[in-house]
Amino acid sequence: MQIPLQITIRDVEHSEALETRIRDKAKKLDEFFDHIMSCRVVVEMPHKHQHQGKQFSVRIDIGVAGGEIVVNRDHAEDVYVALRDAFDAAKRQLEDYARKLRGDVKKHEPKRTNESKDTTAD
Repeated sequence: MQIPLQITIRDVEHSEALETRIRDKAKKLDEFFDHIMSCRVVVEMPHKHQHQGKQFSVRIDIGVAGGEIVVNRDHAEDVYVALRDAFDAAKRQLEDYARKLRGDVKKHEPKRTNESKDTTAD
């Protein structure tokens, strides 16, 4: 990563374990795709008084050459589950971006026409 990882934690009790998990997940993304220019992670607990229990929101902004990949994951009751889901989605989007850079295109088998028709006349 060219720019250091930026972590913002809002309305959630800050812990070293949470920050370490975010750093580990971001490091794995950087190892997977080494053209990441920047990464910002925001973890927050929106104020929704109608819901019971804690609802977490995770936003990941990944700067890559030629654009930005943005992932939002909301409403997970466990902050670590929200982080896992957000980073899994980010990895899938990075895979798609890398595929586009390489020029790879998904290749599907051509549709088969009805080959069982007998066209010979007796």
